[in-house]
Parts: sequence; structure tokens; C-alpha cells
Amino acid sequence: MALLSRCFYTCKTACFHHICVTQSSGDRKDSFEQETASRRERSPAVQFAPLEMTFRRRLLLGVGSASLVAVGANFLGVTSFLLGLSPETSRNLKLDVVYPIGGYNRCIDTNEGFEFIYPATWVGDQRLLYRAAERKELERSLDPPSLNTSRRLSNVNEPVVAFGPPGTTGELNVSVIVSPVSLDFKIEAFGGPNEVGETIVRTITGSGKRPEVKGTLVKSNLREDSVRNIAYYELEFRVESPSFRRHNVAVCCVRNGRLFTLNAQAPESAWPEVKLDFQRIAQSFSLTS
Repeated sequence: MALLSRCFYTCKTACFHHICVTQSSGDRKDSFEQETASRRERSPAVQFAPLEMTFRRRLLLGVGSASLVAVGANFLGVTSFLLGLSPETSRNLKLDVVYPIGGYNRCIDTNEGFEFIYPATWVGDQRLLYRAAERKELERSLDPPSLNTSRRLSNVNEPVVAFGPPGTTGELNVSVIVSPVSLDFKIEAFGGPNEVGETIVRTITGSGKRPEVKGTLVKSNLREDSVRNIAYYELEFRVESPSFRRHNVAVCCVRNGRLFTLNAQAPESAWPEVKLDFQRIAQSFSLTS
């Protein structure tokens, strides 16, 4: 009897297990068939919706990254265009040192303490850069300074910076010369802009010693910076001889024992094209320290 009971229990358990397995297999089969039917009923758009969202996020991220690169590299003038929408604000932030704004870049010389704008298509004079690098190298050298001062004196009136169109002869350019003067030197002591302009023209033409060279003062103007107490003498003059005819715009000012002279020159034939550029260059020239 006990053995029969155990056999019955074993048979009953096996049958119950068979029923459960059969039922479970049937449920999985029904579930699989229902899921397959559901997939068939769903459209491709619904099936690929998660992939679409992922692709859209990646696309937006890629477009955003590409936009940042384009703005940072000024690709096709994107950055210059955006900055040009608010030129005064952009110039006040000195962003035109890196990106052209309105067709102009800004030169800032922190060593001498001046700045001005120039056409964005112009390039710097590489010779001046090389000489500046040589001077810095000599300053860092451990060797004692040379006793030969003739070379140093010969470069007193050498421009600190110069810019001009690439591939030209140098007749069209703008440069800045910084010359040492006494601390009590005042440009106003030589008169107003007109008197100083006439004196400069006479000096260039040799005060009559070179009759073949003639100079004419076209215009003079006084621009004052009341905050820094600086007077800017803006001059426009022509110089001509049998071999050349040039048009010049110059700005002169004095600060802390240094005479600053910005000079922009062009062949007379090119003056109508660069007149507006020269006027903007002259008006932008200012001392920063």
C-alpha cells in the first residue's frame, strides 16, 4: 500500500509536471504568435521610431558642433558676419583683433601702447617681425651688449609695425614709428595742426633744398582725448616729384616721452580707392596706455 501510494504520488507528480510544461509551452507559443501578429500590424514608422529619435539627437549634436567649428574658424566669413550685426559692441570688445569686422582688423601693440584698424586684406611686414624677434633674442642673450651703437641709432626711426596689401612693392602701406623725446616735449608747443603740418611738409621736401620735390598740406585736424589728455594731430598732404606722386595721411601725438607717428601712404593714382580706408585708419589710431 505504501509502495502504491508512492507510485501514485510519483505518477501524479509526473502528470502534473507534464501538464504544466505543456501549458507553459502553449502559453509561450500563444504569446509569440500574438507578438508576431502585433509586429505585423505595426507600421515601419512605428517600429523605427526609437532609431529616429536617436538619429535626430545625433544629427542636432553634429550640426551644433559643426556650427561651433564654423564660427570659431570664421568659415566662409560666418563669424565676421555675426559680429558685423553689432559692429560697435564687437569693436569695443576688441574682437576685431581676431576676426575682421566690417572689412577691418585691429592692431594692438601692448609694448608701445597704441592701436588702430587696417583693411582685413592687408598683411604685416614680415621684415619687421623678424627684426623684432632678433631684438628679443638679443635681450635674452647671456652675452654682453655690443659697444657698436651705430646700428641701434640707425633703427631709431624704423617702424614698429607696418601693414600693406600682399604682393605689392610697399608704396601702399600704413606704419607706426615711435621715437623717444624729452618728458616735457609737447607737440602743441610747435603750434596747431596746420602749423605742424606745414613744418612736416617742409621737412619732407628739404625746405627748398630739393626743388624737384614738392609738398602740399591738404587738410589738418585736431582730435582730443580729454580722458587721457592727449592731442592727436591728423594731417593729409601730398608729395610729388618727377619720379613719384604720393598721398599721405598722418597722425602725430606725444605721451610719456615718446612721439607717436602713424603714416599711411599711397600712390596718387590709388588715392580715390583708399581714401575712405585711410580716413578710418587715422580716426581709429589711439594710445592705450
